[in-house]
Amino acid sequence: MMNKDEIYQEVASLLTSLFEIDADDIRPDARLYEDLELDSIDAVDMVVHLQKRTGRKIKPEAFRAVRTVQDVVDAVDQLMRDEA
Repeated sequence: MMNKDEIYQEVASLLTSLFEIDADDIRPDARLYEDLELDSIDAVDMVVHLQKRTGRKIKPEAFRAVRTVQDVVDAVDQLMRDEA
């Protein structure tokens, strides 16, 4: 099971590789839509990749309240704890 630091690194890696976001722009408090300029399709792509990496099914409602990079990390961490 990944810890929060590993989850954060995975999310940051996805953001740089999938969406060509500058690593310097990725911070825990960075807002996905406003600061990183993701759109809803990008968010779906990120969830699909996180599902592949974690081997867990991510329910859409788990990501409805996600607004920042840290929110993504916390949601994935909670998902992994719930299914452990």
